[in-house]
Amino acid sequence: MQTTTLYRPVGQKELDLLIDNGFTAWPPRLPEQPIFYPVTNEDYAVQIARDWNTKDETNGSVGYVTRFEVCSDYLSQFPVEVVGGREHSEYWIPAEQLDEFNGKIQGPIQVIRKFTPQGETEVSF
Repeated sequence: MQTTTLYRPVGQKELDLLIDNGFTAWPPRLPEQPIFYPVTNEDYAVQIARDWNTKDETNGSVGYVTRFEVCSDYLSQFPVEVVGGREHSEYWIPAEQLDEFNGKIQGPIQVIRKFTPQGETEVSF
């Protein structure tokens, strides 16, 4: 089975939910979150984690970059959305399809980078 590598920047609250479920699935969206948007490249995920998540005090002022694999055949039903420059590309997964999407994740969701307001730090749990 061919897979596609995706990335997702997360704050502390979402990371805690990933830890609770053993890094196997993304948590359900909140009512004000109609889509789940994994991004297509690490640089874009870093930009969000470093520049946005570290400024969110209610979410720990920390940003993590996660990486995971999804079945390419399944993912092909969703168009890639470009939301700025060409490096700002992501998938928009409707919240009601997140359980199905989670079922197409191959292997664990990995935390590969961590940012605080002071800069990048080592990932450790």
